[in-house]
Amino acid sequence: MFWRKNFLIIAIIGAMILGVVIGAVINKSVTANTYKIDRTSVDAKAHTPESKAVLLQALDKLDAANLKAAKKTIASRFSILSDIFLLLIKMIIAPLVLAVLVVGVAKVGDFKSVGRIGGKTIIYFTFATLLALSLGLVIVNVFKPGEVMHLERPAAGTETGIKKTKQDAKNFVSHVIPDSLIRAMSENEILPIVVFALFFGVAAASIGKQGEPIIRAFDSLSHVMLKITNYVMKFAPLGVFGAITAVVIQQGLDVLGGYVYLIGCFFGGLLFFVFVILFTICTVLRIPFLKLFAHIKEPVLLAFSTASSESAMPKTIDALEKFGISNRIVSFVLPLGYSFNLDGSIMYMTFATVFIAQSYGIHMSMGDQISMMLILLLTSKGMAGIPRASLVIIAGMLDMFKIPGEGLLLLFAVDQILDMGRSATNVVGNAVASAVVAKWEGEKF
Repeated sequence: MFWRKNFLIIAIIGAMILGVVIGAVINKSVTANTYKIDRTSVDAKAHTPESKAVLLQALDKLDAANLKAAKKTIASRFSILSDIFLLLIKMIIAPLVLAVLVVGVAKVGDFKSVGRIGGKTIIYFTFATLLALSLGLVIVNVFKPGEVMHLERPAAGTETGIKKTKQDAKNFVSHVIPDSLIRAMSENEILPIVVFALFFGVAAASIGKQGEPIIRAFDSLSHVMLKITNYVMKFAPLGVFGAITAVVIQQGLDVLGGYVYLIGCFFGGLLFFVFVILFTICTVLRIPFLKLFAHIKEPVLLAFSTASSESAMPKTIDALEKFGISNRIVSFVLPLGYSFNLDGSIMYMTFATVFIAQSYGIHMSMGDQISMMLILLLTSKGMAGIPRASLVIIAGMLDMFKIPGEGLLLLFAVDQILDMGRSATNVVGNAVASAVVAKWEGEKF
């Protein structure tokens, strides 16, 4: 019974362990067997010790580039599995969000009811965002992971691959209001879909019996999409295996060596946020946190292993309804949470910005840090509509406070690992948000 009930979790954990083992073996094998350029002719070509050193250094760089390319090629064969799984998940997201939110809003009813629940939701999201931003600053200032790292500054002008984007009012609006629902769905932009669904759901409810057939149709669509989700989740262990194996092949187990303190500080902060802050919020409101966490353990593990909050969203909806939260609350709060309440990602933005400043020996005053926190309180909203959202906004913060943008490279080696923690925390944070709003609406679990 235990094995059957927890089969997906056991399979995912097994896939993670297998991925680490196979990835490490392949990494070691490729490192040992990748062709190295012959050095025997160096003595003949080099006329001085200095020129010989230059030639050897150039050959070392070529060997390193060849090794990196070889690892990337092999890793890409495994990452196909994770690509397939994530594409299947992305296939589900847009129609599922549209269906469940239209039904949720229609069940809520008129603008007054929607406004009441929406107001409570935004109040909680703002409160949680302030807590996450503040905790990120406390952790990075107390433990100072940047100072411990003593990292070498990347060469000036090195490309990070991240475009610095200032999230001003115009840019924010363009990510919120859809110019085309079809385009928003094709690009999986959740926030524009949410805006359309809010209008559509209220309109469908307001016309009474004439709107009932289309509401029933969307209700049927949401059930069909959840059934498809169950089918797709059977591929989760394969997707996890591919993702973990590909990362370990390219970076090896040694990637944890120099960054273990950074990872420890950040993951410690995430655990504190989940099991102290969110636990306290639930305790004050008499929400059984441990019971809630037991219901969402599968989507949390899925988000952690794939480093994708999106992959866990369909399963989270199902888990929260089984926990006892009504469909009208889950289908309203959860989609909004994926744009407005990404607690792990929000905490990372203050943590990472100050970490990079510390690594360069740049002092950020408490005034600067508070200013940054207040700016991020606004600019983090709607961030899910931006590709690689956290890194894009961090790049904007670095530019604003005159911190070298190349500092993002310092995080790239372990960003995949950090993203696993961020994604899992995002899932827990949105689950708690749904429970809090349900409690405020008088629901009993």
